[in-house]
Amino acid sequence: MLIQPSQADVRRFFCGVYAKSKTSAPLEPMEMLVSQWIEEHPEYHAELADVEAALAAMHTADPNRENPFLHLSMHLSISEQCSIDQPRGIRQAVELLTHRLNSLHEAHHQTMECLGRMVQESQRAGRMPDGAAYIDCVQRHATRD
Repeated sequence: MLIQPSQADVRRFFCGVYAKSKTSAPLEPMEMLVSQWIEEHPEYHAELADVEAALAAMHTADPNRENPFLHLSMHLSISEQCSIDQPRGIRQAVELLTHRLNSLHEAHHQTMECLGRMVQESQRAGRMPDGAAYIDCVQRHATRD
């Protein structure tokens, strides 16, 4: 069964994880992973601290401003993709990029560019995402001079 949380569910989840991490409440494994990415982004902490404002902002989002919930969701997606190596080869590509940049965080940010491009092209063409093109994009980032 595919779980498709609403935009509000996603915002509540990230805000809830942030609140739990600030009080040292026990975290589930997925929440621990999310809290690590939240800690990497202190610029989002104020938005994550106010769930009501985060929910209200869904309807007044500024297209010129980065969406912290989308950004954190992409970190989580890439982490999950690497953990199961799906699409096949993503784990190695991200590991190579991490090694080249000496930063998992920066490797994720460059991988996000590729992930976003793959999703956008898939939606534009009305076809399934091209995992091979995604891996190729990450590998190109990993082998840049």
